[in-house]
Formats: sequence, structure tokens, C-alpha cells
Amino acid sequence: MNEDAFWQFIEDCRPTEPDPDAELLAVTVIERLVQSPLSQVIGFAEQLSWALYRLDRKEYGHNLSDDAFLYTRAAVVAAGRTVFESVLQDPAAFTPYATELIWAEPLLYTPDRAYRRITGEEWDRDTRYSYESCSNTEGWAD
Repeated sequence: MNEDAFWQFIEDCRPTEPDPDAELLAVTVIERLVQSPLSQVIGFAEQLSWALYRLDRKEYGHNLSDDAFLYTRAAVVAAGRTVFESVLQDPAAFTPYATELIWAEPLLYTPDRAYRRITGEEWDRDTRYSYESCSNTEGWAD
């Protein structure tokens, strides 16, 4: 799954009704992933990790706990490519997510849950980029 396909996948799965915690998005993502080849699940995990990693920067998360920062970054991704790219261009666009604690924690677990449903096994996975808060050392450098 390339970056364009990832963002289209997110867009196609986003609900039309309010989904403040991305619970409906997560359910739809899982349902779509389990209907896909396992390579799509792996590709989704890689692209999700890359997007979260790109948002792992000091200017966004300096006043948040590690968990709050991760869940807030997930909310930016859940909001779609336009929001994601606007945040990358202007860190002030991240502020409403941080100050209002808009979280999308369920999105983080979608690849693992899809993998388990497809294979019947837990996924002990590593992606190319870690999405854990403060793992982007370049983003936190002074």
C-alpha cells in the first residue's frame, strides 16, 4: 500500500456522522482490511506508522504526555490527508487537537486486530518507523 492508497483508504472508511474517538473509523478499517490480502494489512500498518512518525515532533507534543500525544496524532491522521498535510505545514493547526484532547486511539490497533482476524494469531510486528511518542529523534532535536 503506497501513501496515496493509504489516504484514500482512510477517506473511504471515514464515517459521515460525528466520530470523535475514531471508533467507527476503526471498525470500518478493520472490516475492510480483513477482506484484503495480508499484504494490505502490513502496508496499512507501515503507512500508519509513517504518518504518525512524521507528526512526532517537538513543536506538536511538547506539552502532552506520551500517550496523549500519540492519541492526538492518531486523531490528526483519522481526520484525513488534508488535515494531516495542513498540520505538517502549520504546527498551529495541531493546537485544537491538543488543547481539546481529540484522540483516536482505536485507529492504532486496527492492523493488529485485522491481522488476528485473518490469521488467528497475534501479530508481533515491527514497522519501519516507530509511532511511539518521541521516537522521531530528528523531530525532537534542538
